[in-house]
Amino acid sequence: MLLERNHNYKANILVVDDTPDNLRLLSAMLTAQGYEVRKALNGKMALTACQMLLPDVILLDINMPGMDGYEVCKQLKSEDKTSEIPVIFISALDDVLDKVKAFDVGGVDYITKPFHGAEVVLRIENQINLRLLQNKLQEKNILLQNAFDELKAAQVQQIQNEKMFALGQLVAGVAHEINNPVSFIYGNLQYANEYILDLVKLVEIYQKEYPNPTPKLQATIKEIDLNFVVHDLQSLMGAMYRGTERIRAIVLALQNFSRLDEAIMKSVDIHEGIESTLVMLEHKFKETAHRPMIAVVKDFAALPNVMCYASELNQVFMHILNNAIDALEMGNGAWRLGTLNRLQEDAVVSLSQDNFDTTPVLASQQQILNSHGLPQILIQTQHTSKNTVKIIIADNGPGIDSSTCSRLFDPFFTTKPVGKGTGLGLSISYQIVVQKHHGNLTCYSLPGEGAKFVIEIPITYSTL
Repeated sequence: MLLERNHNYKANILVVDDTPDNLRLLSAMLTAQGYEVRKALNGKMALTACQMLLPDVILLDINMPGMDGYEVCKQLKSEDKTSEIPVIFISALDDVLDKVKAFDVGGVDYITKPFHGAEVVLRIENQINLRLLQNKLQEKNILLQNAFDELKAAQVQQIQNEKMFALGQLVAGVAHEINNPVSFIYGNLQYANEYILDLVKLVEIYQKEYPNPTPKLQATIKEIDLNFVVHDLQSLMGAMYRGTERIRAIVLALQNFSRLDEAIMKSVDIHEGIESTLVMLEHKFKETAHRPMIAVVKDFAALPNVMCYASELNQVFMHILNNAIDALEMGNGAWRLGTLNRLQEDAVVSLSQDNFDTTPVLASQQQILNSHGLPQILIQTQHTSKNTVKIIIADNGPGIDSSTCSRLFDPFFTTKPVGKGTGLGLSISYQIVVQKHHGNLTCYSLPGEGAKFVIEIPITYSTL
C-alpha cells in the first residue's frame, strides 16, 4: 500500500450504500486494509457525515431511494468544503451512459457490481495517492508563487529605489544650482530698490529745482512716460520680490523633498513633507481646459515629530496626491456632485470610531461645503490614542469599485490608460508604509463617492 503510514495516518473512507450487506462487506474489507471506515445508508446521511468530518475518499452507490448518487455528488461538488473529495461510484449498472453521467457530475472513478475486493482497494489507493501528489504540487505552487511575488516586489522596490535616488540627486543638484543665483538676485534686490528710489528722488528734485526743462528733456519725458515709470517701478520691484520668494520656496521644497541627507531614519515634521509635496505639485492644481482649479483643503492637527524615512514618506504623499489629481482629471465632472461632502460625513464617523478628535474634521467639512462645486482634495492629519499618526488624503472624484480597490496595491496594476501609469506608485507606497514603517495604508472608496487613502504610521519606530 502506497499510503504514507510512517505518520500513523489512516485514510478515512465514507461508504454510502442503501444495502446493509454491501456496507458490512465493504467496511470489513477496507478496515482489514488499515482504513478508517464510516457508513451511510442514504444521501442525506452522507452529506451530514461529510460536514462533520471530511473523508479522504467516498464510495458512493448510484441507485438509492430519495436522493441518488448523482445528486449527492452534485451537492458535494457545489460546496467549496467538499468539492475536492474524490468520489468513486459503485453500481450494478454497466451502461456507458451511466458511466459518462458519473464522470459528468464529478466522479473520479466507476466500479461495477459485483466488485472484487482487490480492485476496490487498488482504486481507493490510487485516488488517495493521487490526492497526496496533488496536495504536494499545490503546496509547491503556493511556495513558488510566493517566491515569485517576493522577487517581483523586490525588483519593483529596486527599480523604484534607483529611480527615486536618481531623481533625488537630480532634484538636489537642480535646487543647489538654482539656489545660488536666486540668493544672489534676492540679496541684491533690496539694494537695487534703494538705488532706484534714490534715482527717483533725484529726478523729483531736478523737477522742483528746474521746473522748465528744455524741449529735448520734455520730449524725452514724454517719450518714456516718466510718471508711469516712477509709479510702476514700485509694482515691478514688488513683483520681483514675490517672484524670488516663490523660487526660494520651490528650492526649499525641492531640498526637503529629496532629503538626500536624511537617508537614515530621523525625527521629522510630517507637515513639512506634505507642504513640500504640495509645492512640487502646485502647477497641477491650476485650472485647465477640462476642469476648474483643484481646491486643496488642509486640516492639520498638532503633531509630534515622527521617526521615519522622510524622503520615502514624501514619495508616498507624491504618489497618492498624483493619483487624486489624475482621478479628478479623468472624473468626467464627478466632483460636480459634491461627493466629497458625503465622503466627509463617512470620515467623521470613522474618525470618531478611532478615538479621533472630530472637531477639526467638522470644521473642514464646513470649509468643503463652502467650496461646493469644485474638484477638491482634502488632507487631514490626526494624532491617535494608539500613539500613531494618521494622514488622510481624500478626493471627490469618480471613486473606485470594490474589485479594483482590492487590487490597488498590487505591483503593475493600474486603471490609467496605456502610457499614463506604470502601476508601481501605490505598490511602492504600500511597501514604504507597511514594510519599512510598520504602519498601515488603506483605501476606502465607492463608485461616485470619491476615494480616501489613510496612512497610519507609529510615532516611535519599533524593530519588532
